[in-house]
Amino acid sequence: MRISSKRRSDWMWAYIMITPLMLGLLFFYIWPVFQTFYFSFTDWGSFGKYTWSGLSNYKRLLTDRDLLYAFRNTSIYIITAVPIGIILSILLAVLLNQKVKGLSVYRTLYFLPVVTMPAAVAMVWKWLYNSDFGLINYVLGRLSIPGPHWLTDNRTALLSIIIVAIWSSIGSHMIIFLSGLQGISVSYYEAASIDGAGAFTKFTRITLPLLTPTIFFVMVTSLIGAFQVFDFIYMMVGDIVMESTQSVVFLYYKYGFLKNSKGYASSIAVLLFGIIMIITYIQMKIQKKWVHYE
Repeated sequence: MRISSKRRSDWMWAYIMITPLMLGLLFFYIWPVFQTFYFSFTDWGSFGKYTWSGLSNYKRLLTDRDLLYAFRNTSIYIITAVPIGIILSILLAVLLNQKVKGLSVYRTLYFLPVVTMPAAVAMVWKWLYNSDFGLINYVLGRLSIPGPHWLTDNRTALLSIIIVAIWSSIGSHMIIFLSGLQGISVSYYEAASIDGAGAFTKFTRITLPLLTPTIFFVMVTSLIGAFQVFDFIYMMVGDIVMESTQSVVFLYYKYGFLKNSKGYASSIAVLLFGIIMIITYIQMKIQKKWVHYE
């Protein structure tokens, strides 16, 4: 009886401790999801009033030219930034996993963008990209190469944002891959050395296969984050976004906060949520074919 009473007391204190967190999740995460889904079937007026509009917002999605371009830009961003960022992060993690002089300094330098506020990162890169007095165009000018208008030209604006996104994400991914590398037993490499395997063979036959669980985790989280790209676009380009840089989330922001069309913005958010869920589900299903667990 005494053990049962103590167990009930432990459960009671456990629920008390997690109650603030659960309330925060309920009111700030879970409830807004259901609200957004409901609002996607409504039409909003000028003073915050809304009326039920059925599937009209979803019918509008099928003919929205801006949404098509937004998905095109987001897709280009994903297929460029995600794989390049993962590949560079793996290579840096492998290099920084070696016993070299000043290793902690290198790790700190690569991790600095992660702890830097996105607004600060965007402002620094916006200055570097400035077509009149930016450092990049200054260096190109010294080499007699005409510098482009990085953030105001449709041909280079999205590429400029992708470069910043890759640069700012390498540090966090590198730390994750470092932890994955340090979880690989040294005995595998010792056995491979006895068999006469070189560095490249060890990397392709031992490191990469055993690192696939970490790669899978980074890939899933990177894809979800890439679908929601907004901050760098907003802070580097501003409210008036060109056709080549408008992402799906920025389109949601434009309709929801600039055009006061919250019902249609909610339908865009629901569509994006559904696409992310489907792609994540597919990734979870096909991981068995290429992810190797020890």
